[in-house]
Amino acid sequence: MSAPIIDRPVSRTGAGRPRVSRPVVPPELRRSDNPAAAVLRTAASGPVSRDNAARATGLSIATVNRQVASLLSAGLLRERPDLTAAGAVGRPRVPFEIDHDAYLTLGIHIGAEATKIVAADLRGRILGGLAIATPQTGQEFAVTTVARSAKAFLQRWHRRTPLWAGVAIGGRVDPQSGVVDHPKLEWKGAPIGQVLGDVLELPVSVAPHVEAMAASELLLPTFDARRPEPDTELPAAQHGSSLYFYVRETAGIAVTLDGRVHTPSNGPGSIAHLPTGSDVQCTCGRRGCLEVTVGDRALQARAVGRGIIPAHNGTAGTTINDLYRAAESGSESARELLAERATMLGQTVALVRDMLNPDRVVLGGQAFTGYRPALGHVARAFSQSTQLAATDIRISGFGGKVQEFAAVVTSLSALYADPLAAIRRV
Repeated sequence: MSAPIIDRPVSRTGAGRPRVSRPVVPPELRRSDNPAAAVLRTAASGPVSRDNAARATGLSIATVNRQVASLLSAGLLRERPDLTAAGAVGRPRVPFEIDHDAYLTLGIHIGAEATKIVAADLRGRILGGLAIATPQTGQEFAVTTVARSAKAFLQRWHRRTPLWAGVAIGGRVDPQSGVVDHPKLEWKGAPIGQVLGDVLELPVSVAPHVEAMAASELLLPTFDARRPEPDTELPAAQHGSSLYFYVRETAGIAVTLDGRVHTPSNGPGSIAHLPTGSDVQCTCGRRGCLEVTVGDRALQARAVGRGIIPAHNGTAGTTINDLYRAAESGSESARELLAERATMLGQTVALVRDMLNPDRVVLGGQAFTGYRPALGHVARAFSQSTQLAATDIRISGFGGKVQEFAAVVTSLSALYADPLAAIRRV
């Protein structure tokens, strides 16, 4: 089923020419069973033959041939006659692949501190990007600034045709309208989808960022040499359940069920105020809430307060990276503080895992990946705290780029769910 389009009013330019605002399209954070989508997915990791595509998707060879023909006509696939096996008898079996040179999508991750804007090809590979400070001076100015920055960045890619824009952001997202409430940024009813659609003149999808991160595990190859090939990694996620646990500045979870990210109608749940037993004061009035205990900024502030790192490093303020560097340089106090956070993370992951009992657990965010030696503390605390049997638990293959890939998958989700319908919208 194709995603519904939100109708927008017709506006007029200064010359009086009518102009229709681009639609906000709800993201499709799932592995679609649409035949064209299934065929497109098989080509995400490289050239594939029609026979192999039929085996991978379970579709008949006739259905695969029809879908390949339609996707070739739409410009989403291209054939690779140079890879046809030499000496083949009968009709040549010409492999096909995603056309990753003609198009791009634009991904935007709006964080509490920084906003990252990236261009990606149709395989989900990031072509380039930039980071800007997220404006803190009111939502109207902030949303307009992000939109204009994205427009300026998009103009660098004049050799490619942009198809879609995707926004991943924390807070409460209405995916139907692209309107966001973000308490940390003090945004209320921010019309991100509409503003970006008007400025970029592209269809736009907006998703809660942790749900989008979980979707990237479903839909995008990781291109990580340390992990199995994507063809062996992705199908397992189609079945059963997964818990995605994210921590950086904010903390959040998402649940995937049988290849679909669970998206509650009233927005994602919150783990920000789970108790950790620490004495850190939270804005809610209580002490020891998870987010203010393990978030990057909170941890950096504690490191400054304990004298582990200075308040200022030259002309700039210190960051969490200064704490990581101190630990790597041999500071026992830095290592102890990071081990303390890692232990709390492991205990909390175990608590949530025991409540939901998923088949798999994926840990994402720089609180897990920024300082690798802490992972041993996470693992030990998890093992000591869980009351259930051992489970499949891993670190996201996207490492320190989980935010960018969350935005990328949001920009690709409609194309991956129903590519032919999506290209007709464009």
